[in-house]
Order: sequence, then structure tokens, then C-alpha cells
Amino acid sequence: MSLGRPIWKATRESIQKLLSKENGVLRDNKDLLKKALIPIQLVKMHLPAQIGDYTDFYCSREHATNVGIMFRGKDNALQPNWLHLPVGYHGRASSIVVSGTDIRRPCGQRLPGKDAKAPVFGPSQRLDIELEVGWFVGKGNALGEPIQIKDAKDHIFGLVLVNDWSARDIQAWEYVPLGPFLGKSFGTTISPWIVTLDALEPFLVDGPDQSKPEILPYLKEKKSSAYDINLEVQIKPAKSSEFETVTVSNLKHMYWSITQQLAHHTVNGCNMRAGDMGATGTISGPEKGSFGSLLEITWSGRDEITFKDGAKRMFLHDGDEVKITGKAGNASAGYSIGFGACSGKILPSLTQ
Repeated sequence: MSLGRPIWKATRESIQKLLSKENGVLRDNKDLLKKALIPIQLVKMHLPAQIGDYTDFYCSREHATNVGIMFRGKDNALQPNWLHLPVGYHGRASSIVVSGTDIRRPCGQRLPGKDAKAPVFGPSQRLDIELEVGWFVGKGNALGEPIQIKDAKDHIFGLVLVNDWSARDIQAWEYVPLGPFLGKSFGTTISPWIVTLDALEPFLVDGPDQSKPEILPYLKEKKSSAYDINLEVQIKPAKSSEFETVTVSNLKHMYWSITQQLAHHTVNGCNMRAGDMGATGTISGPEKGSFGSLLEITWSGRDEITFKDGAKRMFLHDGDEVKITGKAGNASAGYSIGFGACSGKILPSLTQ
């Protein structure tokens, strides 16, 4: 990853040639084929890189607006800085886990009711999902040397799916004045496959308009920088036999692009290293069926989700399983690229 984009491209092209049906180097060598291709049911997947640092952003205008309306009202939905910079905070790299890892319900301080003045300690009662996409740094930058927006793509190795689990009640009590802490740091699940930006080039599209207000020059893109990647969240409630879709969204809805996120992250001279990960923040579309969190789908617990077997949810219960999938594809490309699954199951807290 640290070797840079020319090496990434050359390696990808070499693998493509070896796997081509026209190339006999691998196809006609049974011993080599047996060593190179392993049945997936025999494979244990791991994190795709040693993640040194993790930054979570807040880059979906629809998500930020929905949350703002819930807690501050329609007139003050977006904070004054939101349309001027990609808002982010430093996450916890040590609790990033690969798809299929169980997540234990976190404990912490929370207010027991709307009018409560003092917190209680216990398991989170408002455990949520966050539909996100993560990006991995390939080639880093030296301390004090920002990555320019025109060069940002050359520093991003590729993308993964992310579920940045959130304890909404713990977060609501703790986040003023310094932002999320225990409500976020207990677990972040990612898919094991990094899909390179070179593979995703055919799916580049224009992102949302950023002319009102005009953004600062260091964040201005001169080329298409959004990706047409369909995203889906499914939940299998505890004791249910099947997953059901609760939302379908798309990465192209995101207001701030991944390259803008990286350029802003380094504009102060912050150095990034190979294997560092950034995540987009919750990706929501314009309609309710495209909202990327249960907080939005249930409108903070006002509207229950009813599943086929009669199970009802506002937030996650112990034993619930969540699966995020993603696929880039359009008619002009003539093919699609899958991201694999990003899944996890909720275990009971150790403190009841």
C-alpha cells in the first residue's frame, strides 16, 4: 500500500492477466492453481491492514440535517461550519474489527429520561447502526506537508464498507463539549476486502452542488469525485430466521467527497500513514427508505420498524444481526463490483 499508485495499478493488472481465461500461466498449471486459489469456505478473513489511526467524518448533508432537525429544530439543523468543511473526529483504531465479529452491547452513563438531570450507569438502550464507507491511506505524507486536493486520489488505496456502531444514549450525554467518546469507541466493523479506486474509476459521478455557499479553494474539485455505489442494510432480529432490508442508499449522495476529506485532514500539515483509515460518517439519501441509521429511520424512536415475523424495533436488541452490502455497477460499465459483506451480531453487555 505504501509503494504508491503506479505499483497498485501494475499489481492489479498483473493479477487480472493471471486470472484471465486467455492466460494459461495459472489456468493450465494445476499445482499452481491449487496453491493460488483457496475455497472461500476454508478461508478466515482478517483486517486488511494494520490500522494505525482512524478518523470518522460527518459528510452526509441529509444525515446531518435529519439529526439537526431532531435535536435543534429545522431552522438550526446544520451547524454554521458544516457547509464549509468536512467535520470529523478522531476515532478508536483498536476497536475496528473485521466482518463477522460479534459486538458486545456497551455500558456507560446515560440519562434515564427526557427530563432527568443526573445520569445512571448501565447498558445502552439505544444501540444503533451507521451505514458508512471507509477509505484506506496507501501512500502517506510527511509531517507539515498537506496533500493537495488534485493529488488526494493518489494517496487513497481503496474503499471498504463500514458499520460504525453507535450508542446514542451514551453519546447524547457525553458529547458536549468535545464530541463522541464511549458512545462510539466500543466497536467499528469493516468488510475485509479493499476495493481499489482504480477498480472504481468507471463508477465516478458528479457529487452534490457545493456552490451555495462557495467552498474554499483548497477543497474545490476539478473532476468528478463521487462514486455510484449502491448500499444496503439488512437486519435479522433475534429469533428471526431471515434478514430483511431496512434501508437502501448510495455513496453518491455524500456531500463531502473522500478526496476532500483527505485534503482537509492534512491541510494543517497532519501526516497520514499507510493503513490509516477514514470513514465517511453515516450515508443517508433524500428519502426515508435511504436513511443510514435507525435514529433516522425511527425518527429517534418515534416510529417502530415492524418485521415480517412481527418483531418490532426502534434500536437494536441483543441477538440482532446486521449486514451491510455494497455494489458498484451501471449500464454503461456493463458489469458490477461487489464489496463483500460487513456484518456483526449484538451480544448482551457484561453488566446488566
